[in-house]
Amino acid sequence: MSIYVYDYASPLGTLAIASDGQNVTGLWIEGQKYQGPTLPETYERKRVPPIAQTERWLDTYFAGKNPAMTLPLMPAGSDFRQSVWRALLRVLYGETTTYGSLAARIAGKERNVLAMARAVGGAVGHNPISILIPCHRVVGANGKLTGYAGGLERKRWLLELEQGARRPAL
Repeated sequence: MSIYVYDYASPLGTLAIASDGQNVTGLWIEGQKYQGPTLPETYERKRVPPIAQTERWLDTYFAGKNPAMTLPLMPAGSDFRQSVWRALLRVLYGETTTYGSLAARIAGKERNVLAMARAVGGAVGHNPISILIPCHRVVGANGKLTGYAGGLERKRWLLELEQGARRPAL
């Protein structure tokens, strides 16, 4: 299977969008922690349809609007990480959640939520499709900004964009 990567110029810097030709498999902000760990050693630099769809989604998003379109996402990860990323997709545009809330949603009553919150934090931090799977919407229990692979300034910028604040300069 071929993997395609194409760069998108965003207000946050260059975004690398990856696709298998059918789905979006990655989106990383230039210089972010864990950038591209799911990419194979060889890939083709080509703008395939899922990448073009993602560019339209990002154009709308960075214009300060909630993109209505659903993109075909296929992040690579364990079953647990997949469950965390699915939960992130349910955090609505302009809203935030906490690691503990995500953990409680995923764990149910059968597990230790505190330990689960740490595991959720690891899965959130290793999200291979930044912005589209909105890991930036997760904050600490006290509402403070906590880790973001793209950096806390970028996380703050994304949250302010979604909450209707003027786009601040980075």
